Order: sequence, then C-alpha cells, then structure tokens
Amino acid sequence: MTLDIQRIEQLVRDGVRERVYPGAVWAVGDGDGAVASGAVGALEAGRGGADARLDTPYDLASLTKVIAVWPVVGTLVEAGKLQLHTPLGTFWPEVAGRPLAAVTPHQLLTHTAGLPLRANLRYLYGTDPQDVRDGVLREALRRRPGEAVEYTDRAALVLGYLAEHLTGRPLGELAAVRIWGPLGMGETRFGPLPAAVAARCAPTEYDDETGAHLRGTVHDFSTRLLGGSCGIAGAFSTVGDLGRFLRYVLTPGPAPFGPGWVAESLRIRTGELAPPRGLFWHLAPGTGVREDVWVHYGFTGTGMWVSPTRRRWAVLLTNKLYFTRETGPVTAVRDAFREAAFAPL
Repeated sequence: MTLDIQRIEQLVRDGVRERVYPGAVWAVGDGDGAVASGAVGALEAGRGGADARLDTPYDLASLTKVIAVWPVVGTLVEAGKLQLHTPLGTFWPEVAGRPLAAVTPHQLLTHTAGLPLRANLRYLYGTDPQDVRDGVLREALRRRPGEAVEYTDRAALVLGYLAEHLTGRPLGELAAVRIWGPLGMGETRFGPLPAAVAARCAPTEYDDETGAHLRGTVHDFSTRLLGGSCGIAGAFSTVGDLGRFLRYVLTPGPAPFGPGWVAESLRIRTGELAPPRGLFWHLAPGTGVREDVWVHYGFTGTGMWVSPTRRRWAVLLTNKLYFTRETGPVTAVRDAFREAAFAPL
C-alpha cells in the first residue's frame, strides 16, 4: 500500500489548528494490520492538558451500530436464528399486532423500515427503560416499509432489542462475548467507563448538569437514559481496537462472523432507492455505485471506512463535539482523510 502519510498528518493537524476538534487519532491498514497511524493535538482545549494518544478511548457514538449491533446480528443470521426477510411479527410476540410487525430485519439494517425519525426518547416515553422499550416497539411507522431510505437511530435500537429477545442476553454482553473478546478488542466496552479508564478518555460535550465536559459517559442522551448501553450508541474504543475489527472485516474467518455476512453487507441492498445502503454500512461520498469504500460515522466526530476491493481500512477518531454540534467542518476533514487513505495505488 502506498500512502501519502505526510498529507494525512497535515490535514489532521489542520483540523486541530482550525479548532474542528482538540485532538485526533488515526490509522490506515490492510488485512495484515495497521500500516500507518498517528495522534495529534490534545484531549481538551487549552494548555497543560493531556495529549491525544493512540491508546486514547473515544466515545464512538453511532459507530456502536457497526461494531456491536451489525456483527451481533450477523452471528444470529449465520446461526440460523434470524431470517432477514421474515416480518418481525411472525416470530417476535412483543411486536405482534403492532406497526413493527410488518417490518423485516433487512429493512431495519438498510434504514428502509419507515420508522419515525424522532429519537429523543425521554420526551416521548418518559425515563423508565421499560416504558421506553414499550413506546419504541409500539410506535406508528412514518412510511410504508421499503418505500424510502431514511436514517434513524431507532433501527439500531430495535435490532438491539431483537438480539436480546432472541438470545435472552443484554446487547453489551453479546457484543463483548461474541465479537470484541474473540477479536482481541480489549479496550472496547460500553460505558460508563471505570474511573481509571475515563481519566484518559477524550471528553465530549459540555454537560450543564455536571458543569463539565462528559468524559467516559456516553454523549447520547437516549443511551444514557437506557443505562449507557443500547443499539444507538454507548461503545468506547481506541484506534487500535477498531483496526483489529476492520482487519477482520477484510479477512474474516468462520467466527465470530464469516465472509458471507461481510459480502452480503458490503453491497447495495436498497435497489434503486437513494441514498444506496448496504447492511448498516453506506457508500462513502464520491464512490458512487462502484460499491468500493464503505463508511459509518459517529456524531461525536468519529469515522471508519473499509474497502474489500482495495483491501484497505481506515479509522479517524476525534472529539469534535467538545467544540460544536456543527458537522460541516469535520465532514470536510473526513472527506479529505478518506481521499488520502484510499488513494489509488
């Protein structure tokens, strides 16, 4: 692999200089592991704080969907415990007779289920986790299933509930035992983080209730409402662990999830609908219908990419949310990073 490492380092440093984020870590690799990596900036703004490091844990936000929900669902599919095109109401009594009964797991994975876009669970269903679950599973659909591609956190939340129903085990345990443990992802876990780990974690948004930036506690409020662990968000990890995960995606073995699940996921599964989607992954901007580079982003400022055709993967972890909720500046950095990381040989 030929990489312009100097270009990558400069654009990531520029993000610090322009206050897109206080610090960032990155890595690019292939099926053998990381071939280049780096860390720039600090965990917090101002002088005297700790530097960002390759072993710094970051709040992954929606990357939780692809390192926890997506592979756990894959293990259920490959074990014959879940059929992607079977309506939920035919095997999940909790949703029988409700609008979700007509939805399939495939539609949830491709964001074509027609679910409501609203995700502020507290103001919709209260603060009791069981009331939240009941409310999410009985909510009316926004559209007919299969009609449109519309990203919503609810898809991952429902799939997390479904995995728990099929196994009788919480999602956090499923991810740890089935995925993270076997892949050697020892720095990956759902929060809240233990105090010693939280102390070296990248902080995110300022929290009015505590009078400090959140650190080791998931940013997403709905996930905090559910104890810090659900399909929406909640996972913390390092660039090294995510590299292990993506290396496995490029060279999967028979377990924890196999090459069939990867191949089925990293191709367009939404037909003529736009934007094109795989199973939880989507095509990176500029890759068109070549099904070349697949990506997922997190609201806190994280991103991970993989390309089986180019045999490359890349990770960029930032805590841009320390400064702002605006997505434009970090999007520009991500796009430039992806272009450099996946430049033609």
